Amino acid sequence: MLKLLRYISIFLITACLLLACNTSVPTEVKRPPLKVIFASFVGELPGIIAQEKGFFKAQGVDVELIHKQYPQLEQANFNAGKYDGITSSLGNFIILSATNLDIQSAIIIDESTGADVVVAQSQIKTVADLKGKKLGANLGGFSEVFVTEMLKTANLTSDDVNLVKLEASEIPQRLKNNTIQAGHTWEPHLSEAMKLGGNILFTSKQTPGLILDLIIFRGETIRDRPEDIRGFVRGWLQASTYWKANVEEGNAIVSKALKIPPDTLSLGGINLTDLDENKKYFQSSNPNSIYKTAKIYADFFIRSGNIMRIPELKSLFNSSFLNSPP
Repeated sequence: MLKLLRYISIFLITACLLLACNTSVPTEVKRPPLKVIFASFVGELPGIIAQEKGFFKAQGVDVELIHKQYPQLEQANFNAGKYDGITSSLGNFIILSATNLDIQSAIIIDESTGADVVVAQSQIKTVADLKGKKLGANLGGFSEVFVTEMLKTANLTSDDVNLVKLEASEIPQRLKNNTIQAGHTWEPHLSEAMKLGGNILFTSKQTPGLILDLIIFRGETIRDRPEDIRGFVRGWLQASTYWKANVEEGNAIVSKALKIPPDTLSLGGINLTDLDENKKYFQSSNPNSIYKTAKIYADFFIRSGNIMRIPELKSLFNSSFLNSPP
C-alpha cells in the first residue's frame, strides 16, 4: 500500500512539474511581415536597398516589399486592408484621406528638387508661350497642382491652357504626335522626350517643398504594430543615407531587383530625406512645413471638386515614429 501511494505521489508531482513547465514558457507568435507597396519613382526605391542590405532585419522588423504595377488597383487593395503601407505623393495622400479616414503618414521619403519637369516642344520657350496650348498632366492629383503653380509664374491659370489628362509615361509620344505641346513628366520618360526634340520649360526646383513623397500606414497597423513601423522607418532612413553615400552600389542593387538598366536610375533632382529633414518638415513653424504644403493641396482639391471636405491635417501625420523607442 505504501509503495502504491509512493508511485501515485511521484506521478502527481511529475505531472505538476510538466504542467508548470508548459505554462511558464509562452509560445512566441511570429508576426507576419509588414507589407508595403511602392512604385517605380526613384524616391520610392530605398526600401529595396534596406531589404537587400539587411537594414530592416537589423531593426527587428520583417518587411515584404511589393512593386505596384497598377497604382489605382493597389491603392484599392490598400484601402481594403491587403497591405499595411503604401508610398504616395502628398497630393494623392490628401485625396485618399478624404475617403479613408483611418490612415496616417509616418515618414517623408523624398522631395522633388528638379526631378519633376514640364517638357515642351522646341518652339515653346517660356511658360507664357503655353497660353492657348495643350498641356498634359495627371489631372486630379499632385501633377495638376504642380502645373497650376507653374502657370502662376506667368500670370496664367488653367483656363488659359487646355489641360489634357495623361500619365507621365505618355508625354514623350504625345509631344511627338503634337496632341499636346507640353507635359509634366520625369525620368526615364524625360530623357525620351528630350531625344525627340523636347526642351525643359519648368522644374520642381522652382517649387521648393511642393512635391513630397510619403509612406502611409493603415490605422490598424499603426495601433497594433508601432514598434515594427518604427523599425521600418529607421531601416528606410538608413538605406536613404547609404544610397546617397554609395550611388553606384545603390543603383546596382535597385537595378538588379527591378531588372532595369542601372543608367536609368538617377538621384539627380531628388532629395532622399534624412531624419533631421523629416523632423523639420513636421515643425509647423517651418516655411516648408508639411502642414502648410498639405493645406495648399487640400484647398486646391476643394476648389476643383476632387474632395468634398477639408481633412483634419494634423491628424494625417504621425511624427512619433521618427523618435527613438521610449
